[in-house]
Amino acid sequence: MWTASLLRESLRRTFSLRNGLCPVPVFREEPIVSESNAAALWHTACGHLQEALHKDIYARWIAVIRPLAFQDGTLTLGVDNDFYQTWLEDNYLPVIQDALAAAHAEPVSIAFSVCADTRMPDPDPPPNRKTVFRERTTRKSPPQLNPKYVFDEFIVGPSNSFVHAAALAVAQAPAVAYNPLFIYGGTGLGKTHVMQAIGHHVLSSASQSVCYVSTETLLNEYIEALGNRTLVRFRRNYRTTDLLLIDDIHFLAGKERLQEEFFHMFNALFDAHKQIVMTSDRPACEISGLEQRLVSRFEWGIVTELEPPDLETRMAILRHKLRQVNASMSDDLLMFIAQNVRSNIRRLEGALIRAISYISLTGCRLTLDALKHLLRDTLENEQQAALTFDTIQKAVAEHFDIRLADMSSKRRPRSVAMPRQVAMYLCRRATSSSLPEIARAFGKTHATILHACRAVDARMDVDTELKDHVAIIGKKLGVRF
Repeated sequence: MWTASLLRESLRRTFSLRNGLCPVPVFREEPIVSESNAAALWHTACGHLQEALHKDIYARWIAVIRPLAFQDGTLTLGVDNDFYQTWLEDNYLPVIQDALAAAHAEPVSIAFSVCADTRMPDPDPPPNRKTVFRERTTRKSPPQLNPKYVFDEFIVGPSNSFVHAAALAVAQAPAVAYNPLFIYGGTGLGKTHVMQAIGHHVLSSASQSVCYVSTETLLNEYIEALGNRTLVRFRRNYRTTDLLLIDDIHFLAGKERLQEEFFHMFNALFDAHKQIVMTSDRPACEISGLEQRLVSRFEWGIVTELEPPDLETRMAILRHKLRQVNASMSDDLLMFIAQNVRSNIRRLEGALIRAISYISLTGCRLTLDALKHLLRDTLENEQQAALTFDTIQKAVAEHFDIRLADMSSKRRPRSVAMPRQVAMYLCRRATSSSLPEIARAFGKTHATILHACRAVDARMDVDTELKDHVAIIGKKLGVRF
């Protein structure tokens, strides 16, 4: 398979062969494209890409790109859907940048835009709409919500139907239906997607301001405001928005001053009847190091959980992505991917892209054996991901009927200490992780983990009840000792 590094090397080799021994690139013989001529610049770059890339790669991933605008050193390239955008950014962006560098004398930045036609984007925003966006991207394109994170692209199934319904209700009636909306779930299950879908819907149907920010960005801005003595401006930016979307709220844990600031921010927005939406990797009551007054406020509205999609939903996601790129694949291959890639949606989509690329590049029929070999790394990661520290801790907490937060707490009553030691023991026996890695998951030292493992081992020799507990939990986790 062609990797980005191999493609870049191929591109450089093509440029070198063209230039021979001449130190001046042959591309300089072509007229330099003016900033207003996006089509000419892209046409020149495509000429180089055609010679450097495999024809199937070029036809599937490059030929579909449309130049939309070239302004202030940034070339905006249009693609039909988010699937193309993600694949291009992850695999071919460096190659395209090399081609543009060779085709133009000045540095060129690239911004992708998802649009189904070739019309130029409207340079003027709709009137009477105040928009404040903050996101974690480092691209030089204007900051915006991710265009692919809309409700139409969110595949609904039993695992996420309640979250989808609650989010849609909030989008249609901000600060009326559920306020705040607290969404939690594992990595790659769509928390950010459904949150930003609310933002898109509000912007398209109401003249309201939307602010999307990660907790990490919020922390950095707060620190900067403290240093620059601009707290008044910082507070005004957030307390005057109509819809606050804040991602990864669990990172507030342990940050006492930011918690104090967010407490007052939350109250100001809530009292002003402004909508607040938050995402987290766990329920608010299980975020260790979060003040109780914040926990109670986060649970004022509605708390929803995103669970891993079931088999039918995973199949629906795969078929939806196939339609987006106008590709086809047999149902037995799709079923194999859906049955074996279960941990999160990102990995599921990645497996599908890999299979599509194999068919496109080789022109060969993809057999089940070839697919297994192609996805061997993903399948191994799936097996490892099936047993994480969180999975083990949750299984033990449910079995002994204790809070998940007790796994990393400092409480020492027997009703908590013994299950916690069992969880440490299982993490040591059921995973290949080191003692320090396990210790970090429990907020302990590696010596504590070692002591717990030895204590559980010794007790199981004389305590058949404990041995049965460990066996039952191990069976639920699919682990045999």
